[in-house]
Amino acid sequence: MEKPPAAAPAGLSERQRRHLRGLAHALKPVVRMGDAGLTAGVALEAERALHDHELIKVKAPGGDRAARDALFATLALKTRSVLVHRIGNVAVFYRARPDLSGIVIPDP
Repeated sequence: MEKPPAAAPAGLSERQRRHLRGLAHALKPVVRMGDAGLTAGVALEAERALHDHELIKVKAPGGDRAARDALFATLALKTRSVLVHRIGNVAVFYRARPDLSGIVIPDP
């Protein structure tokens, strides 16, 4: 298992998660997984989107909840991001970027 970089918090407090969920509320999913699931292309696109935006939504295909949860957890590992929230088939991911101080999360 890869260790996240220093810029990406390994875990977020509930207060920080709440703050990020609020910021993500108005966002549209920027990455959509197809029926093939988590492909290398999807992981690469999520990586690019996190680099550009820090906070993104990803939409997965419907179906088995446990399989979707596993997809989202794997995507978080591959992109070295934090899975902030999941509701239905949409998940919110966050990865801080020190040189892009666009999102400021409160102290825990």
